[in-house]
Amino acid sequence: MATKLYVGGLPYSTTQDELQEAFAQSGAVVSASIITDKMTGRSRGFGFVEMASDDDAQKAIENWNGKDFGGRKLTVNEAKPLEARPPRREGGYSSGGGGRSWQ
Repeated sequence: MATKLYVGGLPYSTTQDELQEAFAQSGAVVSASIITDKMTGRSRGFGFVEMASDDDAQKAIENWNGKDFGGRKLTVNEAKPLEARPPRREGGYSSGGGGRSWQ
């Protein structure tokens, strides 16, 4: 079963191919993705790598966590599922309200 890893501390210039090639040294990589800012399209400095097996994932964590990659120290661990967040309020600024009424 594939295991997804969180990879933080990536240099902003890292490409998905570079990330995949680096983690392939630890085992079979199913996929690699760099997370980008929606507005600018620039890297946010982290990504995810999906390893083909739990053993490959564990080896990747041992090989890369705390290690230098492009001049930056990586944080690599098993990715946690995204937690449910409350829905965002639509619209812009609220009118505030709650003020005193002077009569």
